[in-house]
Amino acid sequence: MEIKRIQASEWQLIVRLFDQYRVFYKQESDLTLAEHFIRERLNNNESVIYVAMANDRAIGFTQLYPKYSSVRVIKNWILNDLFVDTEYRKQGIGAKLIEKAAEFAKTGGSAFIQLETAVDNYTAQSLYEGMGFIKQAPDEEYYLYKLSLN
Repeated sequence: MEIKRIQASEWQLIVRLFDQYRVFYKQESDLTLAEHFIRERLNNNESVIYVAMANDRAIGFTQLYPKYSSVRVIKNWILNDLFVDTEYRKQGIGAKLIEKAAEFAKTGGSAFIQLETAVDNYTAQSLYEGMGFIKQAPDEEYYLYKLSLN
């Protein structure tokens, strides 16, 4: 398995997975919408996407968005999307994608990455907490987690 950052010209690698990710969160499947959204993020340099590849097939991805702090004069990252194809779960791929995202953010001088997950997504919560993320104040639907990179 290889984890690599995709370029704007490689958008097609994750459209199927991005659509499945949205379906997981109870959205209608729409490959055209998924393609448009991913292409726009990449073409406008609005996100960073890492993909896990196995046998020339995309099997997982994570998408990060920048989060700026004027006071600290720093760019941190929101790990907004993390998804692994169902047949490849429980193999550590999600953890490897998170590690790659954290390495990227730390190399760029970020102090932390943060993410949110549904309060009933116990599998994800276990993964995040096992990797050192600290749970922040919850709301009714989501928990906010931060991973310090210092």
